Amino acid sequence: MTAPSGDQPESLAALLGGKRGAIDATLPPVAFGLGWWLSDGSVGIGVGVAVVVGALLAVWRLRRGDKPRSVLIGLAGVCVAGLIALYTGRGEDFFLLQLLSNGASALAWIISIVIRWPLLGVVVGTVLGQKTRWRRDRALVRAYGRASWIWVAQYVLRLLVFIPLWLAGAVGALTAARVAMTWPLIAACLAVSWWVLRRNLPADHPGIRHPQDDSATVNPGA
Repeated sequence: MTAPSGDQPESLAALLGGKRGAIDATLPPVAFGLGWWLSDGSVGIGVGVAVVVGALLAVWRLRRGDKPRSVLIGLAGVCVAGLIALYTGRGEDFFLLQLLSNGASALAWIISIVIRWPLLGVVVGTVLGQKTRWRRDRALVRAYGRASWIWVAQYVLRLLVFIPLWLAGAVGALTAARVAMTWPLIAACLAVSWWVLRRNLPADHPGIRHPQDDSATVNPGA
């Protein structure tokens, strides 16, 4: 197929800006892993270091003008993960919230595809200010649905790696896996899902910035 309209972003990564969020999500777990390791397995110290790093990151983001809601949600996630680990006394449980989140995300994306409200379309449509106009374009809905399976695969892959490590209590390996499977995996997911999206749009489609209104095409015999 021909490339989409020239005014489209070159990639989903450019449109969604996933790198910054991925880095923010990685720093507190790395801080926990380092604190836990340097303190010879102290969950309390690991959690304390992670919360301090998360708080400093939140302050920095707020000073840069980021939305307070998204910043505070990120900090709350670190605090909840820390509370879980402190409650159980097991370092690996700092990553339990991430594990559960990936499971829930995979399920949510699958459901969205089945009911023809693919979450990739919801996210991109929101970013582009289209609200639900993209859903009136059958080709675009189909392409978003197929591209959304790449995101499902991303979450499932994380689960396949995280669950055995969590069951083994491998805190160091979980920390390394969290780094390796955050921005690198998200970057790959953005690139592949963008390729799938473009490949599944008709050659004459104007692109994701210009959804077509198929409901405007009325069957004369109806």
